[in-house]
Amino acid sequence: MSFTVAEIAQLLGGEVVGDASLVLTTFAAADKAKAGDLTFAENKTFFERAEQSAAAAIIVDKPFTTEKKTLIRVADSRRAFAKVLPLFFPEPMPPAGVHPSATIAPTAKIHPTARIGPHCIVSEGVTIGEHSCLHGNIYVDVGCQIGERSVIFHNVTLYPRTVIGDRVRIHAGTVVGSDGFGYVFDEGEHRKVPQIGNVIIHDDVEIGANVTIDRGALGPTVIGKGTKIDNLVQIAHNVVTGEHCLIVAQAGIAGSTKLGDLVTLAGQVGLAGHLRIGDKVTIAAQSGVMHDIGVGEKWFGTPAQPDRQMKRQLLASQKLPEMLRRLSALEKLLKTQPPKA
Repeated sequence: MSFTVAEIAQLLGGEVVGDASLVLTTFAAADKAKAGDLTFAENKTFFERAEQSAAAAIIVDKPFTTEKKTLIRVADSRRAFAKVLPLFFPEPMPPAGVHPSATIAPTAKIHPTARIGPHCIVSEGVTIGEHSCLHGNIYVDVGCQIGERSVIFHNVTLYPRTVIGDRVRIHAGTVVGSDGFGYVFDEGEHRKVPQIGNVIIHDDVEIGANVTIDRGALGPTVIGKGTKIDNLVQIAHNVVTGEHCLIVAQAGIAGSTKLGDLVTLAGQVGLAGHLRIGDKVTIAAQSGVMHDIGVGEKWFGTPAQPDRQMKRQLLASQKLPEMLRRLSALEKLLKTQPPKA
């Protein structure tokens, strides 16, 4: 698929500097660009590479000038890159309709524009909205709801009564709605507490590969609108995330903890259960959080503490070897001193 520079500039709300009629055939990094390619440059180094490349046009957001290339000047080249890439590389989708190998229950309601790939199982009472896509080998259990334009990739399992909003993306191997980890010690054994809640995933959420989200013990586990979850994350029963949170790979959130809006959990963060994490909180990688955190705070460490406090402790710990050496020298000195009369 090809586009003119003018068409790309119109899509991006950008300004053309050079030949607007040039035809662009694909998008490539500057060091791999060929004739007819579009590339982008977000700093001087990248721009110099792009200018020397075979690319026909460059997306820029800085006042670069050149006589060699056509420029598309935009407010933010990184955002422009994200918008233009799908034009040249549309996501592969199975054809509209239901693949012959799929198993669809009689009471399931699937919009005619939805795409159900091979070997999917869609159970009783399921609803799947307009233009949503199930790629293949997906199990959708009883009573699940999937909104419009959502995409579910291969080998995903949705347990009963899972609710998925519009424009949600769930990547391969993820399990949504499995039993929460709930037990009570009774007569010398761990007795299972039935988990009878469900999972609700709001609009515009993206969930990475091999994520597990447990259903609530009674009420729902909730993933807020616009939240993005990386691969290999564990979210326990009755957790509630706010809107537009970022949860990075291998993070784990224990049961009934609640996150505010715009919270960032970096890689391998662990949150204990029943905590309250305020809006706009950032928790650094590999932190272990045992306490509630107020709005806008930054914490790190294990056990995690406010960043300034933790930094002071780390700086102090770096001085410990020298302090121990001096203490040892003082002890030796004291032992050699004669006792006072």
